Amino acid sequence: MDAIIDLFTKGGIYIFPLILCSIFGLAIFLQKLHLLQRKKLLPEEFLSSLYKTVETKGLEEAKSLSASNDSAVAKIALAAAQNSGKSKAEMEEAIEAAGKAEAQGLEKYIETLLTISSISTLIGLLGTISGMIKVFAVISEKDIVDPPSLAGGISEALYTTALGLTIAIPALIAYKYTDGKFKEIISELEDEGKKILETFSAKASL
Repeated sequence: MDAIIDLFTKGGIYIFPLILCSIFGLAIFLQKLHLLQRKKLLPEEFLSSLYKTVETKGLEEAKSLSASNDSAVAKIALAAAQNSGKSKAEMEEAIEAAGKAEAQGLEKYIETLLTISSISTLIGLLGTISGMIKVFAVISEKDIVDPPSLAGGISEALYTTALGLTIAIPALIAYKYTDGKFKEIISELEDEGKKILETFSAKASL
């Protein structure tokens, strides 16, 4: 507790926006960890049941099955089933539209992590400059400078720099991880979308 009080006391006003950056960054990262799970977006049990249903019971039953599931791939399958009476090209367009809608929701706020990383670094730098300005102000006002009189500016410079980097580095790592995870999931959804298109269009043509 004393360390936290010391941080706010010696770090100056720039500590507050840095703390806010850390809170927002952590919240976004945890949300993305929760959302970008393969078992939630491409559940194997649903996919197995979907293809079996198309084969044995037809597209209407597949539509009902897809509508009852909340996963991203189920929404793509639902779009395909709803357009199964149209041409293959139109069905493909519907699948792509559903896929883009899911991708937009999954990608939302990922770029914010990169922004938080950059802002944290800049705020830390601003705190460093502010601290050094205070140091030089003290030096300019006194003929003989004692170390304690410089401590406030130096501590502000060091605290904000350290905290800024402590937030910026994990935020950058979190961005790289979530962005990579997002691209991996989208690639799998695209592959599954192609498989759904071929399966549904083949069934519709019978």
